[in-house]
Amino acid sequence: MSVALQLSGVTNTYKSGVSALKGIDLTVAEGDFFALLGPNGAGKSTLMSVLYGFYAADSGSIAIFEQPANIRNSDDAIALGIGMVHQHFMLVDTLTALENVMLPLELRGERNARALATEMLGRVGLGARLGHYPKLLSGGEQQRVALARAFVVRPALLLADELTGSLDHATGESVMQLMF
Repeated sequence: MSVALQLSGVTNTYKSGVSALKGIDLTVAEGDFFALLGPNGAGKSTLMSVLYGFYAADSGSIAIFEQPANIRNSDDAIALGIGMVHQHFMLVDTLTALENVMLPLELRGERNARALATEMLGRVGLGARLGHYPKLLSGGEQQRVALARAFVVRPALLLADELTGSLDHATGESVMQLMF
């Protein structure tokens, strides 16, 4: 089985001088599902943000499917086949639920972005909310839009920060089934 993700000595220090990541080593095999656990402030979200290009690693190396990955921004992450569900959802306020899910498909030139996004929103139970803007959606609905946006591109590697944190138990279970 190949290695999906490998980090060696990854560090990140905030501009304030606080070290968020100190020499992180991690290997994840293709097909593995794993969780990062730890107290608030331990660097879990920072690690996810480095892997998705929101923050740059100060040092160390990252490889995706055994290829060196220079992730400088989310466009680099998308090109490498990384999907991300951020704990704050990162929806574009001026786009509808449908447009938010269509966005990564359109960025990669997908011809049937609207149909794929519509289908995925239906699969997460939001088929009737396509035209709603994020401010008109509940926290759980916003999270499902973010999940649909990540799932619709069928990423080779999916990073999820608090994957089902805003969902009720039944919806969380159905999202987990959809993910697998």
